[in-house]
Amino acid sequence: MELINNAADVPAAVGPYSQAVRANGFLFCSGQIPINPATGKIEATEVEGQTRQVLANIKALLASQGLELNYVVKATVFLQSMADFPKVNALYEEAFSGHKPARSTVQVAALPLGALVEIEVIVELP
Repeated sequence: MELINNAADVPAAVGPYSQAVRANGFLFCSGQIPINPATGKIEATEVEGQTRQVLANIKALLASQGLELNYVVKATVFLQSMADFPKVNALYEEAFSGHKPARSTVQVAALPLGALVEIEVIVELP
C-alpha cells in the first residue's frame, strides 16, 4: 500500500487522511471538494463552478499519478441538494467524455467547508 499526499495542484487534505491510496492494482481517491489549490479556499458559490473545480482537482490528482479520467472504474457523487443533480450530471458527463464508470449519487445533509458537491473516484491502475 502506498499513501499519496501532497500531489501537485491538488488541495491539501482538510483532515487526517491521504489524498489517495494505491493498493492491489487500484487507486482509491479521497473525495474532492471545490477547494482552489492556489488559494486553499472554496471560491465558487454556485454548484456549476464548484463542480468544475472538483473535476479539475480530480484530474490533477490523477495526472500526478500519470493517469486520466478514462481509468476511473467507480465514482461517488455527494450533493447537498438533489435538485442540483441535472447541473452536476451535465458537467460530469462532459468531463468524462463518453467514459461511463459505475457511479452512485447521494444527497447528504452537509459537506466539509459548506461545499455543495464532493466526488470520490476509484481508479484501476494500468
